[in-house]
Amino acid sequence: MNFDIIILGSGPGGYVAAIRASQLGMNVAVVEKESLGGICLNWGCIPTKALLKSAQVFNYISHAADYGITVAAPKAEFGNMISRSRSVADGMSKGVNFLMKKNKVTVLEGYGRLVRGKKVVVTDKDGKKAEYSAEHIIVATGSRAKQLPNLKIDGKKIIGYREAMTLPVQPKKLVVVGAGAIGVEFAYFYHSIGTEVTVVEYMEQGLLPREDAEISKELGKIYKKAGMNILANSAVEIVDTTGPICKVTIKNRKDNSTQVIEADIVLSAAGVSANIEDIGLEILGVETDRGMIKVDEFYRTNVPGIYAIGDVIPTQALAHVASAEGITCVEKIAGHHPEPLDYNNIRAAPIAGLKYQV
Repeated sequence: MNFDIIILGSGPGGYVAAIRASQLGMNVAVVEKESLGGICLNWGCIPTKALLKSAQVFNYISHAADYGITVAAPKAEFGNMISRSRSVADGMSKGVNFLMKKNKVTVLEGYGRLVRGKKVVVTDKDGKKAEYSAEHIIVATGSRAKQLPNLKIDGKKIIGYREAMTLPVQPKKLVVVGAGAIGVEFAYFYHSIGTEVTVVEYMEQGLLPREDAEISKELGKIYKKAGMNILANSAVEIVDTTGPICKVTIKNRKDNSTQVIEADIVLSAAGVSANIEDIGLEILGVETDRGMIKVDEFYRTNVPGIYAIGDVIPTQALAHVASAEGITCVEKIAGHHPEPLDYNNIRAAPIAGLKYQV
C-alpha cells in the first residue's frame, strides 16, 4: 500500500504530525508497536502527572489544618494511586485512537523498519510482515531510559520510569539516581506518600542541573526542607542487590568519600537514549551523531524523503517540542513556508515542588 507520508511512532511528535499532514490533504499512516500516544502519553508525562496530582491532593489533605479544616488522618492507598494513573493514560490513548480515525490516519500496528526504495516493513505481534511505501517517511520513534554501565535495570530492585509507575508495593526507602525532571518528579511523588527518598545527582549544581542555577537552588531548599536526602556532586559506584535490600555505594566527587545507603528500590533516572537502533537507518545510510539522527532546520536527513523529529534528534526532549517539530516538518513537505523553530524560545516542562510546596 502506498501513502504520502508514513510516520514511525505515535508519540506527541508522531501523532500530531500525522493529524497535521491529514489536514493538509495527505494520505498518512502511523506505525506503532505498543499503544497510541507513545511513551509520553502511556509511560511518561501523562501518567506521571496523574501520580503527582494524587500526591498534591494527599499533601493538601495532610495539611488541611493549615487552612482551618479538620479532617481525619489521611492514608495514601498506593495501589489505587497507581491504578488511577494507568486509567488516565489508557483513556488518553483511546483519545488518540479516536483522533486517528477522525482525521482518517491509518494506524499500522507493529514494529516498523526502513528499507530501500522509500519503504517500511511492519512486523506485527504474530511475526507477520507487510510492506508499505511512501514518498516521505518521518522517524519519530522516541526514547527509552538510559542504561548506566554500573546501574543495569533489572525491573525489580533497579528500575526505570516504567516500573516506577507500576510497582506492586510502595517502597519504604528509595534511591533516585539522577535529578533531572524524571528523577525529581518521582522523588516528589514517593516522598509525599511516605517513602524515605535519597536523590543522587552527578553534577555539582544538584537538582535540575540543566536548568537555571536559581531554580535548582530553590527546588533544593524545598526538597531538603521536606526531608529528602539530596546528594549533589555524587556518583553511584555500585549497587549490591544480592540481599533482600539494595546497598548503594555513593562517592562524593569533591572529597572522594563514600557512604552506603540502603534502599528497597533504586530508580535509575539518568536521562534517556534515542530509539534509533534496528530501524533501518544504517541500511539507508542515514547520518547519526552521538546516538542522534542528524537533520536540518526542517528535519530532513541526508537521505531524500527521510525525516526525523522528537527525541531521536539533538533538540530538547520535550513533548511540546516534538509536536512543534512534527507540524513544521509536514508543513514544509506540503509546500508551505513554516519558520524554523527558535529553540531559545522553548519553555521547559513544569516541575513538581516548584508550584506545589512539598
